[in-house]
Amino acid sequence: MSATLAPRVVVVSRRSELDELLAHHGTRAAAGYYLRQRGRDLAEVVARHEALQAALTTVGAAVPADWRRGRADRDDLARFPFAAEDIVLAVGQDGLVANVAKYLDGQPVVGVDPEPGQNAGVLVRFGPEAVARLLPAVVAGRAPVRERTMVRAVLDDGQELIGLNEVYAGHPGHQSARYLLSTADGRRERQSSSGIVVGTGTGATGWCASIARERAAAPPLPAPDEPALCWFVREAWPSPVTGASLTAGRLGADETLEIVAERERLVVFADGLETDHLTMAWGQRLTVGPASRRLRLVEPVPAPAGADDRSGRVATRGRRR
Repeated sequence: MSATLAPRVVVVSRRSELDELLAHHGTRAAAGYYLRQRGRDLAEVVARHEALQAALTTVGAAVPADWRRGRADRDDLARFPFAAEDIVLAVGQDGLVANVAKYLDGQPVVGVDPEPGQNAGVLVRFGPEAVARLLPAVVAGRAPVRERTMVRAVLDDGQELIGLNEVYAGHPGHQSARYLLSTADGRRERQSSSGIVVGTGTGATGWCASIARERAAAPPLPAPDEPALCWFVREAWPSPVTGASLTAGRLGADETLEIVAERERLVVFADGLETDHLTMAWGQRLTVGPASRRLRLVEPVPAPAGADDRSGRVATRGRRR
C-alpha cells in the first residue's frame, strides 16, 4: 500500500433475485404471482434479499471512515477500474468470487457470505460481522492468503479470457462443435463434441467434478493451489472423420491444450459468464493453460476441529502464505 494513499475497499455484489423479479414484473404482487405459479413463495425471496442488504450494510459500516471506497455490481465488472492497491470484498455466493477474479491482478479478495449455512462457502469464507476485524489484518499483511490457480484462454489474434473455475470452448448453444484438438504430449484428433471444459482445482468442485463422476478413467483433479488443470471433452462423437479417443487429461504448469475451430462462430467463456465471451472463426487457434496470474483469496485462521471456520478469526502475526 502507498504510504500517502489510504486503502480502498471495493465492495462487489450482484442484484438479488427479488431485484431481478421486480425489474421484470414491476411490482411485488406480480412477482409473487409469478412465483406461486411455479410452486415458490415470495417470502423466501424477500428474506434472501433482506439478508443480502443487511450484509452489505454491515460490510459498509466495517470500512474505516478515512479509507476510500468503491462499489461494483457483477454486471459492471468488465468496466470497473480496479486499482493495484484495492482490497476487494465479494458479498454473495461462491460464484461471485469467480466472477470478479478474472478482472483482478494480485489484489486480495475477501469472500463474504450473506447467508452463512445456506451457501457452500468454498470461496466466501467469512460472515459479514468478521469484516471489521479482518480489514486491518489484510492491510497489515497478517491475514492468511491462499493463492489459487486460474486458467487462461488466448486466441491467435491476442484476445484472452481468464477464469477461476473453468473455461468452456464450443458451440454457443452447446450443440455439436467441430475442431482439431492437440494435447500437451503432441497427440492430435479431429473431433465433434458439445464442447471442451478446462478447469482449475477450484473449479474441480463444480462442473469438472460432475463430468469426472461420469468418467470411469477420469484424471485426478488438481488441488486449488496446484499449478495444474484438468480438461474434459463433452460427448465426443466418433464418425468416419472424427474421433473420440482424446476426451480427458491434465495440464501441468507449462503445458497447454490447443483447439483449432473447424466451423464458424465457436465461443469461449469463463466461469459461466456466457455474455463475456470470445468468438472463434473457422481456422482460428485457441490455446488454453494455467494462467500466470493467480487469485489471492483471504482465508480464515484454521479452526479447531468441529468449529465453523467462517467465524472471522484472523491472524495476529505471521506472513502471507
